[in-house]
Amino acid sequence: MFPAENLRDWSGQKVIDPDGAKIGELEAVYVDTSTDEPAFVTVKVGMLGRSRLVFVPVNGATVTPSAVRVQYPKKLVHDAPSIETDGELTGAEEPKVFAHYDLPYTATTVGERRLGRR
Repeated sequence: MFPAENLRDWSGQKVIDPDGAKIGELEAVYVDTSTDEPAFVTVKVGMLGRSRLVFVPVNGATVTPSAVRVQYPKKLVHDAPSIETDGELTGAEEPKVFAHYDLPYTATTVGERRLGRR
């Protein structure tokens, strides 16, 4: 395994938890707008026709030859805030994503988003 770089290149690949359990498929990368560094990925979970996208932090993520391994257990990820597969994360929902993983959330300038999809 090696550190996850260029996560955008892994779109469509499976995402696994620390124990190797499949969580879902990597859909998109969200960057911290203040640093332009990857902060979260969205992972497609659920069954066909009832899929949704959950947010997972990328801190500590690594890649294997066939998957992206995140540092959070499958159960925690499946309970994370989510959006519809064609949805968008609202500014009001952003703090909830960080809080779910006990990560600090510092709002940027009024009206600016902390996360941006790339």
